[in-house]
Amino acid sequence: MEIRDRIPGTRKPIGRTDRSGVLHPENLARYAATTYPASAAISEVVDHFWTVAWNLPGGERIDQRILTDPAVTLTVEAGHVPAELVVTGVHRRAWTREIAGWGAGFAIRLRPAGLAVVSDLTPEAVADRTLAVGPALDARLYALLRAVAAAPDTATRIARATEIISEMTAERPLTGRQRLANETVDAINRGDPLPAGRSARTVQRALRETIGHGPAWVRRWVRLQEAARQFAVDGASGAADIATRLGYTDQAHLVNEFRAAVGRTPGEYVRALHRTARSTTP
Repeated sequence: MEIRDRIPGTRKPIGRTDRSGVLHPENLARYAATTYPASAAISEVVDHFWTVAWNLPGGERIDQRILTDPAVTLTVEAGHVPAELVVTGVHRRAWTREIAGWGAGFAIRLRPAGLAVVSDLTPEAVADRTLAVGPALDARLYALLRAVAAAPDTATRIARATEIISEMTAERPLTGRQRLANETVDAINRGDPLPAGRSARTVQRALRETIGHGPAWVRRWVRLQEAARQFAVDGASGAADIATRLGYTDQAHLVNEFRAAVGRTPGEYVRALHRTARSTTP
């Protein structure tokens, strides 16, 4: 029995209009990408859970480009995958994940405070990297992911992860700076000012200790994710309109930042989206 049968109304498919960071969001339906909320018991550590599954025809391969969230993700995988247990750090540029054959993944998207609770790794140790998790890398994290991997279905995996992470949080209660990092990223995602009553240095230190980047970088990255989403949904508007909507200085500012992160200009990206859409249309 899947979690959608046990907890009605909590399962949410990830669609092309969502700010997922997936740079070719028309592929999301092929991955059956779905999110599930984290319970209040672990909401300071886990942002949400998500699952993907795919079964591509023989020989087909998708090089999926991703502008990942400013967050660390833990994944249990099966099938045509690089490793069974994986940790993905915060990336400073778009990165590529190969999708081929068949496979499935169950992921735990951490909040900024989460990495220090569930592992002994630092943000720098996983920055710009996707690493196989074993006892030698991090015994604490390995034990968590092995226990989650042993669960037979999505609902049980979420329940097991929630139980273990609750125990881990009791062992390592969040510090004030870790909570401040959570609050700061939440504010940036909402488009709000940074938390009041804290110095810029304190906020900077809180974020660098938890995700390896300061608030200016996080705000820039979240805005780039939103730009990519708007190009995918409404690319006909053009870079000038989207730059104005998102508060860039001018079109050139958006084009330069987008090219630095994605490796192509917005115009090249929109044209690539149109080519992919035509090739996948029956």
